[in-house]
Amino acid sequence: MSHPPATISETARRVLDVEMRGLEQLAQDLPGDFTAFIEAVLSMSGRLIVSGIGKSAHIGHKISATLASTGTPSLFVHATEASHGDLGMIVPGDIAIVISNSGQTRELQDLVSYCKRFDIPMAGISANPDSVLMRAATYQLLIPKAEEACSIGMAPTTSTTITLALGDAIAVALMEQRGFTADHFKNFHPGGKLGMQLATVGDLMHGGNLPLVTGDTPMSDVLLAMTAHGLGAALVVRDGQLSGFITDGDLRRHMDDLLSKTAADIATKDPTTMHPDDFAAEAMAVLNRLKVNVLPILDQQGAPVGLLHMQDLVRAGVV
Repeated sequence: MSHPPATISETARRVLDVEMRGLEQLAQDLPGDFTAFIEAVLSMSGRLIVSGIGKSAHIGHKISATLASTGTPSLFVHATEASHGDLGMIVPGDIAIVISNSGQTRELQDLVSYCKRFDIPMAGISANPDSVLMRAATYQLLIPKAEEACSIGMAPTTSTTITLALGDAIAVALMEQRGFTADHFKNFHPGGKLGMQLATVGDLMHGGNLPLVTGDTPMSDVLLAMTAHGLGAALVVRDGQLSGFITDGDLRRHMDDLLSKTAADIATKDPTTMHPDDFAAEAMAVLNRLKVNVLPILDQQGAPVGLLHMQDLVRAGVV
């Protein structure tokens, strides 16, 4: 008796459930050589070379890219291209990760032999502990023999998900052991939206010649200073420290007899400020929360060193 085919959503849930079980197996039975491998990478003088073929190559590309962007110098070398000259990319001081679920992939033979011949430490990622790859590996990163999620049980699905997750575990373990911070991450991600989210206030603020006034400055002169700088604000200082802040909004709120007043009469005495090392994304959140357009930027001693305008953040793509 035939059964009706599963619905699309039922298939999707089954696939995700199968792959989650595979990840749970990996988490519960982390490869025994994992710690030793991480320690070896931390002390290596070269790069972490990642290699594979087929679906393993695609996964290897991503693993290598993640490593390189998180502080571990890495290079992907395709196993087939390695046999045609790219083995020269692998040099003493490097460590290799070779990926093959079966561990018996013929195209890996030249790469494995090269690593053995030139004493390049090699980690094998495979589900077959008795394979050629794993017998040759310096570090055995054994993954569970989990059920593939496809209906015929043959297409790499669960196995590639597990391998990708193991690569993430390697990258994050190395990050944390190195004390890799958001500032380091920013160095490798200067472009695009991510780079802008990692930009600092100091990267985007207006510094140098600032609209500085004192508390006894007549408002007529304050207006001239604000107009000359075109930032919609003036910084009120006393003994080099910020003592108040004037914005276009303050001018509107004190229109009556404005020109008879001084800067101290209308300035906000305790304005919200930020520092140059703060993230630009945090500054955007502060501006949105306060419903203002400009913030004074102070150094660690409380002296004004810049002004950050909402438009600076918008132009930079910080949203």
